Amino acid sequence: MTACPTGIAHTYMAAEKLTQAAEALGHEIKVETQGSIGAENVLSDNDVRDADGVIIAADKDVDRSRFAGKRVLVVGVAEGIRHPGELIERVRTAPVYGGEDGGAGTAAGAAASAGTGGGKERSVGYKALMNGVSYMIPFVVVGGLLIAISLALGGHPQADGGLVIPDGSFWKHVNDIGVIGFTLMVPVLSGYIAYAIGDRPALVPGMIGGWIANTGALYGSKAGAGFIGAIVTGFLAGFLVVWIKKVRVPRFVQPIMPIIVIPIVATTALGLFFIYVIGRPISWVFTHLTGWLGGMTGSSAVLLGAILGLMIAFDMGGPVNKTAFLFGAGLIASGNQTVMGMCAAAIPVMPLGQGLATLLRRRLYSEQERETGMAALFMGLFGISEGAIPFAAARPAQVIPANMLGGAVAGALAGTAGVTDAVPHGGPIVAVLGAVGGVPVFFLAVVVGAVVTALTTVALVDLSERGKRGKGAPTGAAAAPAVTVAAGAGAGGPSGTAAATGARTEAASVPAAAPAPAPAPAAGEGDEDGAGGEGRGDGAQAPADGHSVPSPSPSPEVLSGYLTARTIRTRLAAGEKEAAIREMAELAAGTGRVTDVAELVRVALAREAQGTTGLGEEIAVPHAKTDAVTAPVVCFARSAQGVEWGSPDGTKARLVFMIAVPEAAAGDEHLRILALLSRKLMDPDFRARLQGAEGTAEVLAVLAEIR
Repeated sequence: MTACPTGIAHTYMAAEKLTQAAEALGHEIKVETQGSIGAENVLSDNDVRDADGVIIAADKDVDRSRFAGKRVLVVGVAEGIRHPGELIERVRTAPVYGGEDGGAGTAAGAAASAGTGGGKERSVGYKALMNGVSYMIPFVVVGGLLIAISLALGGHPQADGGLVIPDGSFWKHVNDIGVIGFTLMVPVLSGYIAYAIGDRPALVPGMIGGWIANTGALYGSKAGAGFIGAIVTGFLAGFLVVWIKKVRVPRFVQPIMPIIVIPIVATTALGLFFIYVIGRPISWVFTHLTGWLGGMTGSSAVLLGAILGLMIAFDMGGPVNKTAFLFGAGLIASGNQTVMGMCAAAIPVMPLGQGLATLLRRRLYSEQERETGMAALFMGLFGISEGAIPFAAARPAQVIPANMLGGAVAGALAGTAGVTDAVPHGGPIVAVLGAVGGVPVFFLAVVVGAVVTALTTVALVDLSERGKRGKGAPTGAAAAPAVTVAAGAGAGGPSGTAAATGARTEAASVPAAAPAPAPAPAAGEGDEDGAGGEGRGDGAQAPADGHSVPSPSPSPEVLSGYLTARTIRTRLAAGEKEAAIREMAELAAGTGRVTDVAELVRVALAREAQGTTGLGEEIAVPHAKTDAVTAPVVCFARSAQGVEWGSPDGTKARLVFMIAVPEAAAGDEHLRILALLSRKLMDPDFRARLQGAEGTAEVLAVLAEIR
């Protein structure tokens, strides 16, 4: 079984590699692919029963329950691509799977892939965290927007400047639904982190543990532990369940372990541990923190504002945030409204700043993150700081420091000018409703804080991405010699590509085919400029003089006609990834199907930011789904020197395919093209012939084999 997070190229590449290796070793094999369009070639009960062993090459959680009693080897999808033969040998001595539930990222999975280069435990933690964040995001968006809408449309201004929604009204019910969404947000984060580690038995203890962490009253704290507490309980629950699974129990107890014993034991142990061991110290810390802040009211307003801003921004609704908030709210009754003014300025900075960051550097964020960014901007206007939690949970090392810096700036500016707030709430909404004193400086503080957060976030995320690419280059360079030559990774070799022609490199300056193609002895033969090769390769165009040309006519149809001679470049000029994507986008524009080259490039780069499209074996398949193209188009280019693409096997990309489809065609057709390419490109003989083909027409003839 093969599966990757996006369910596209690597899924099918691993399947093809394993199939080829099994055939070469004389074994029968059936591979189930769990791609974006669902499971294909599904393993039946008979298939599983007759199997000698099961290999799961996956970077996401898959159901293993049907493989009970079989030898099961669990590895990452990259191992299926790089070492298929080794995996087939290893599975013959793999441990027998006992039937206990466990995701692909469990300790068992990590152990199964031990010795393949390290870094597995970090990836397990990252995958678990991302799993929790992905399930949490809808709760944040739905809860936050419903609360904001109900306040905006159903709230009635009070004399003190606050907003009250009348009990029993329509908008009160809308507000209550939003509050439920927010209440469930933290347990869902915790539960699905645990689920990614320990699978279904870990879901209940993870969710209940998250609820306990968020309910400070259970352990004597006025403020719960928030989303940071949820991350802690999620990991604790997941690994606790993994540990319990290892305990040997009588055979008659085994059937009820995953549905009764493990959830009860793990939930009870985790809940009591948090209440009696972790919770009470949290309560003590934040009680004393409140007292310390109270002693600072007479000191420097700038310093106090900066500290409160740091605290407000640190965990966005968590215990540190609530300590600062409750401190400010408590002083309102005593007549001191300046402390709440500092808090009110800092509260919207995080969601506004993170939303602004997604607008400033869109290519650094996925489509889902950009949509979440728009929701965060809206929530920030209403003082709902939790709108930034998805960003902080996904990139804590970059987002939390940026949030804190922006919050500190906003709080310090508000403290300097003596901004006041008469109600226990923050954000622009309280200023609009008249609860804030010093409105101009208040808005200045909010804007400056949000801009600081956005710019810092963009800088840190960009720096992190550059760091990953920088680390990938030397690793790839070191790993390159270890690539199995027998697999044909470099069959064409640099020499093969050096002999390749550049069909479209100079064609931009020579838009028409060479006016006298007839003397050419063969299609694309030695034509260094490639113009004549391109003209002959396109069956839709005849020579101007009407003479016949000794080349195949009509030209072969490749990938339903999406790839033609017009979209082939036998010599890629670019030497680095971004420039290569831009060059290929311009190549696609020559078909007349691209309305906005810059947007196509942006979307393709945004896809690269989510994860490299370098597939290994000197192949890259960048792709984009955007309405900047009016119909599907596929481009192909060869690079003589290779382009660093961050491929899993460290090889540079010499064969580059670019797929661009409009949003309306982004479903099965997009995935069908990727699957066809991924499978065919695993054939070393096909790659060698593609590398060695001379001229556009010959390249097109090789590509026509893709079915």
